[in-house]
Amino acid sequence: MSAPVFANSTATLDATSGQEHVPPSFEKEIRSIYEHSPLYGRRFPLHDETLQWSCYREMPTLSKEDIIEQGPQAFFEDYAEIERGFQDNRYEYESTGGTTQLPMTVVMEEGWWDAQTERAYLASPILKQFVGRPYRKCVLAPIGCSSNLCPYEDHPFPNRYFDGTVYLNLSSDPFSFPEPEWDRIVMELQATKPEVIEGEPVYLSLLARAAQKRGVTVPSVKVVILTYGKASRQHGARIAEVFPGKQVDLYGSTEAGYLFVGEAFQDDSQVVDDNAFIELVPWREKLADVFQIFVTTRDRVAMPLLRYHTGDIVQKLPTGYRLLGRERDLHFRPDGSVVSVYDIDAALPEGFAAWHYSLVQTSANRWDFHYVSDQTAPDNLEANLAAMLGKGIRVNAFRRRVIAPTASGKFALLKPLPR
Repeated sequence: MSAPVFANSTATLDATSGQEHVPPSFEKEIRSIYEHSPLYGRRFPLHDETLQWSCYREMPTLSKEDIIEQGPQAFFEDYAEIERGFQDNRYEYESTGGTTQLPMTVVMEEGWWDAQTERAYLASPILKQFVGRPYRKCVLAPIGCSSNLCPYEDHPFPNRYFDGTVYLNLSSDPFSFPEPEWDRIVMELQATKPEVIEGEPVYLSLLARAAQKRGVTVPSVKVVILTYGKASRQHGARIAEVFPGKQVDLYGSTEAGYLFVGEAFQDDSQVVDDNAFIELVPWREKLADVFQIFVTTRDRVAMPLLRYHTGDIVQKLPTGYRLLGRERDLHFRPDGSVVSVYDIDAALPEGFAAWHYSLVQTSANRWDFHYVSDQTAPDNLEANLAAMLGKGIRVNAFRRRVIAPTASGKFALLKPLPR
């Protein structure tokens, strides 16, 4: 049986297509995961013989629903081990939510996330300049409780400053921030003088609007990291008008770590090889080079992941990888071709400028385009979007003051009807 497809470099996987046996480096990681977590032995007992790809393919995949349903304790011999880890400062945790699901608690060994971040930065020609030296960063993104901070309280500035990083917001809906809150956020941004701004694209777009409204510039900013959610070119353009540094697309999740990094909107994302093994599973027969992502983490003790289905879709291009978005947030035309945020951006008329948008399907042939902008959209916007979606489609555009996020604070730019 031929080897599965991986996004990792050949050197990382030390494998060539067609081998029957799992490469030694990958097998070593799999056996380490079995050693550290009893969850996998209960799901699929592993023999002592050299691991073959046929055996690997029989290993059940792990989903986010599995983790939420079973909880972090499923990865440990008993819950007391987690408690001892917290008491000894060997473990830390973070609770996170997706766009539709219940919160998930992730337990990680102390320092694991910092190591993930450093390796991701080293994999980026733009970000590696910040490795090994002090720098200041401001973060504006959906929030959740962690070992360090539970921001559903009125934490003053010193309690939101960690090792050069300032977490700016106290709640998870930037459209609901009152003007005094934006005053504080912009003031802290100015006072910090960050070299890096990191955040969810909608949050950063609205931050750019708030700074622009106040006549504020932050010339210290060299790089803007777009993460936590999918960015459109509209977000990127609005952010660049106020923060003109290089933009980086950093893809990952709290439970799996950072997986891909590249310059935003350049289709050149590459795997962070040292963080994970990335298996690419063909998604639809008619979609060449479009894959589901399955992750096996590397060098992780607490809650290691084996064949973890992220629920995201990636497209392989000659220049690198393009992250299309969540499986459920992609739409299929009658001919089987896929519609993503990239198609929406390409269909928007020249000169159209929005702080945020969301294209929502309301029936088989009807879509509503909600947008937040300082001006009314051009007359051809609805026709352009309808033509992009396919024959017989009608699109109505609505200019809004607010587009609400999900309960987790995240935004969906494309919302087709459930399949």
